[in-house]
Amino acid sequence: MTGGAGFIGSNFIRFIFQSGGFKGRVINIDKLTYAGNAESLADVQAAQGDRYVFERIDICDFDAVKNCLVKYDVDCIVHFAAESHVDRSIHGPAEFIQTNIVGTFNLLEVCRQVWNGRNDVLFHHVSTDEVFGSLGAEGYFYETTPYDPRSPYSASKASSDHIVNAYFHTYGMDITMSNCTNNYGPYQFPEKLIPVMLLNMLEDKPLPVYGDGMNIRDWLYVIDHCSGIWAIVCGGRLGETYNIGGENEWTNIDLVNRMCELTAEKTGKDKDHYKKLITYVKDRPGHDRRYAIKCDKIKNELGWKQSVTFDAGLSLTIDWYLNNQAWTDSIKSGEYLRWVDKNYGGRA
Repeated sequence: MTGGAGFIGSNFIRFIFQSGGFKGRVINIDKLTYAGNAESLADVQAAQGDRYVFERIDICDFDAVKNCLVKYDVDCIVHFAAESHVDRSIHGPAEFIQTNIVGTFNLLEVCRQVWNGRNDVLFHHVSTDEVFGSLGAEGYFYETTPYDPRSPYSASKASSDHIVNAYFHTYGMDITMSNCTNNYGPYQFPEKLIPVMLLNMLEDKPLPVYGDGMNIRDWLYVIDHCSGIWAIVCGGRLGETYNIGGENEWTNIDLVNRMCELTAEKTGKDKDHYKKLITYVKDRPGHDRRYAIKCDKIKNELGWKQSVTFDAGLSLTIDWYLNNQAWTDSIKSGEYLRWVDKNYGGRA
C-alpha cells in the first residue's frame, strides 16, 4: 500500500485485516508527510506481527521503491499516496505535481521493470471524482464522463489517471482504477471539512463556510470506500475504472448544521449552541459547485453496496473524534512530527 499511513490508506489496511478474507502480508510505504500518521496503525502492527510491515519511502525515489518491491516480492500495489487538499494545491501546486504525477509515473516504471510482464500482479490506482469537474443542479458523473479538472489538485489526479491507463494500453500492465466521492470517518487529518468543523466546535471557534454554503458534495463513509476498493482488487476487470460513491448529496451548509446538532446532542449543549459559530467566508478560487457519482457499475458487476447511512456514519465519526482527542492534539501540537523525527530519522 502506498500512502498507507494516511486517512483512507490506514482505514483500508485495518479493513482488509479485519475482513477475514485477506491471508497475505501488507507492506505499507509512506513518506510520512504532515498528513500521514504511522501511529494510526499501532494496533494493526501489534496484532499482525510480521504480516504488517512499515517502510518510510518516498514514492518518487525509484531505487527505494524498487528495492522494496523486490525485497518483499510484492504482487499487488494499492496506490493511495497523494497530496489531496484542494486549498493547499491552490497555494502550493508544486508538491501536487511532484507526488501525484511524478510519483505515480515512478511507481509504474518500477512495476514495469520488476514485474516484467507477469500476469499474476495488479496495480490499483485510487482517484477522485474531482477529475470530472463540476456538475450543474442535475446529472451525475459516470465512468465515461469526460475529464474537466478545475484545481491543481484535480488536474494532477487527472494526469495520474491517464498515465495509469496508458500503462495498461501501451505496456499491457494489469491495472484497475477507482474514482470516489468525499470520504469521511476516523483518522482523517484535521484540515478537511468534517474534522475542521468538529474540532472548531469543541474549542468554540468560528465554523468557516465558503461562499454561500450551497456547494454540494456526495459523502461516502470511509469503510464503504475500503470495501469497494477491496471488491475491485479481488474481482474487478483489468483495465477498468469503477466509481465508488455514497449517493448521498449534502450542501455544505446543511452538513455543517447537521454536525452542529449531533455534536450539541453528544456534548450536552443547547441544540443551537454551535450553529451560532457558523461564519461565511470568501469562496475559494475554482470551487466546484456540485459533485455526484453514479456507481451502478461496481454494484452490478461486483455486488458492492454502501453499508453505512450518513447519519450513522456521521455519528460514528463524531464519537471517534470525541473519544480520540489525544490523536488530534498530537498532530495539532506538533508532537506527532517530533515522534517521526525520533523514530524515522527526520521529517519528509
